[in-house]
Amino acid sequence: MLEGMLIVVTGAAGFVGANLVRALNERGQRRILAVDNLARAEKVANLVDLEIEEFVDKDDFLHRLADGEYEDEIGAVLHQGACSDTMEADGRYMMRNNYRFSLALLGYCQDNDVPLVYASSASVYGAGSDFRERRGCEAPLNVYGYSKFLFDQAVRRAIPERTAPIVGLRYFNVYGPREAHKGRMASVAFHFLRQYRETGRVRLFEGSGGYAAGEQRRDFVHVDDVVAVNLWALDRPEVSGVFNVGTGEAATYNAMAAAVVNAAEARRGGPRRTVRELVDAGVIEYVAFPPALVGRYQSYTQADVSALRAAGYAAPFLGVDEGVARYVERMMADD
Repeated sequence: MLEGMLIVVTGAAGFVGANLVRALNERGQRRILAVDNLARAEKVANLVDLEIEEFVDKDDFLHRLADGEYEDEIGAVLHQGACSDTMEADGRYMMRNNYRFSLALLGYCQDNDVPLVYASSASVYGAGSDFRERRGCEAPLNVYGYSKFLFDQAVRRAIPERTAPIVGLRYFNVYGPREAHKGRMASVAFHFLRQYRETGRVRLFEGSGGYAAGEQRRDFVHVDDVVAVNLWALDRPEVSGVFNVGTGEAATYNAMAAAVVNAAEARRGGPRRTVRELVDAGVIEYVAFPPALVGRYQSYTQADVSALRAAGYAAPFLGVDEGVARYVERMMADD
């Protein structure tokens, strides 16, 4: 169905978007329309080794669609672009960028029978402990999460009358290559590795939300798995819906820190150490929980992937030890 047609990837210079373009290239796909905002020019580093047909600025893209510039050329849209800063204070910007833009793209895709696969977020669940794709489980803590939730709701209303597939993917805590440009919003795996290489220590938050120091738990999912689910959805026009994308197994920040340190040390032939040994050695240390995050922080996430499995996605997900080892090997090999 997609042979010879353009595949649009929004957020193509970003973390997940660039990894998607890489995976499409590995499939032999070169007709890729990369859409992004390069106001932060350093993101271009994510594109330089990839093959695309054209780059279009995000602010121009919807105008070009409205003008019919790509009429009958677009085979699918992989919508990864968003402002993902959970601390963004300008709610109007967040809603324009994440919600209104996505609505316009949804409208175009449905009017032109174009499949849409888009990035949602586990942030829609807020501080809850039930991570099922149901309205009663959804209570976002910030405007970022609300922007994602509100678009998911629009998609749910659109699906019964859809003219083309619509798949929303609620990413949990994604880590992996091509995220360096994200700065403070990069994954904890990225920050832990940087800290360890620069100082020989890894800093975790003290206890919060009823959890002991470093025992807050997240569902950490490698970007390769996120990409695999996107491509699975792209290949299955019979599937529509909103689905969680995580491993289904929460891991503590302590476990993530130990995985990063042990993976880095394995490259030097060093011993594998437990969390307790790393704490006693001063390699893992704990810092005060930031006041700005009180009431706005998810101390626990764990994807319920039963809906994704029921829809037919059968591939296993990388666990923290294997996924982090793969990531650290890549990061250190690039130096």
